[in-house]
Amino acid sequence: MDKIRIYCAEFIGTFVLVLFACGVAGQTCAPANEGSGYLITALAFGLVIVAMAYSIGNISGCHINPAVSIAMLVNGKLSLKDFCGYLVAQFLGAISGAAVLYAIVKDTAKLGANALYSGDALLSFAIEVILTFVFVIAILGVTSKESNGSVAGLAIGGALVLVHLLGISFTGTSVNPARSFGPALIAGDLSGIWVFLLAPMVGGIFAALVYKFLEGKKQ
Repeated sequence: MDKIRIYCAEFIGTFVLVLFACGVAGQTCAPANEGSGYLITALAFGLVIVAMAYSIGNISGCHINPAVSIAMLVNGKLSLKDFCGYLVAQFLGAISGAAVLYAIVKDTAKLGANALYSGDALLSFAIEVILTFVFVIAILGVTSKESNGSVAGLAIGGALVLVHLLGISFTGTSVNPARSFGPALIAGDLSGIWVFLLAPMVGGIFAALVYKFLEGKKQ
């Protein structure tokens, strides 16, 4: 029963992330030279993380992102069985959030889906790996000490805002395979989705390995 509660928390958190943050992204859709829409979208993603961190963080850790979960798996903080459970819950939450968003806006162009930068899959892959690395290593650092518990949600939300401020103009910023897959599936356009499924996972693994190395050197 405890595992079910944990997975339900991950489902809810990812559902809220896609519905609200991707919803804001789809509704603002400002050109790069205007900027305000990018800032609003970046803040939306960060604020959702803050809200969820302080509501479900004590239940599931508020991963709501397969890239975070795989980093926890690599660092031995999550079992393979739980990792699989987290992934299922996260993807189902993202798909449900995108489905509800579509039911509201009735426009597949307003689901906040990601897109390849200049049609270049390899460049987009590299961008997503870097963005995810920065986001996940920030999470690993701030959650490494229990004393950071009161500010962890704010720090992680701020890190997500940061990577969005740079990444939105390139790929729309995924750093989260579930967040990308949900809107893409509901929009019926899975072209290039492999980039947004794989690159964040690579970034998450890389962040986990680098942080483990840095933490070991510190000790």
